Amino acid sequence: MADAGDGPDAAHQRPAGVDDATVRALGKLSEALETVERARGHLYSTHQLIGHADLMLDEAVDLFRAAGQPALADRIGRELVGRNVIAGRWTFQIVEDFDDGYYATFQRLDAHARAELAGGRRHLYEAEMKERRRTHGRPGHEARPEGDPSATADPG
Repeated sequence: MADAGDGPDAAHQRPAGVDDATVRALGKLSEALETVERARGHLYSTHQLIGHADLMLDEAVDLFRAAGQPALADRIGRELVGRNVIAGRWTFQIVEDFDDGYYATFQRLDAHARAELAGGRRHLYEAEMKERRRTHGRPGHEARPEGDPSATADPG
């Protein structure tokens, strides 16, 4: 690849014997996990937004009562306040099921594939893309931060 002073750190160099197809496959798996990470963030946002909305309903119920609409206030309080968002579940339960099931399995399989095929190294596809795309020797195109101690670290 590049010399020790102008290339990726050891943790981002392809191990001997790992072919292009494997690096591409690991890259695609990593990309998929990153997409799931984004979805997880949206799930947590939904959890917080729904919780906030449920608490806002308390104020809406009080305002309907103050406006002389006790029947509507009672109905909202009875049918909507504290209601499950999915059969039998509040959003915290959805988040926990997601984290403990699909998300945990995805993380385990990603880590397993990297450990088995690339010595645990992450982002090999991106590191190689960076090497292809950067202009060697140009400011702002350095392979790694100046004085990076991982430059000579053995990843495993």
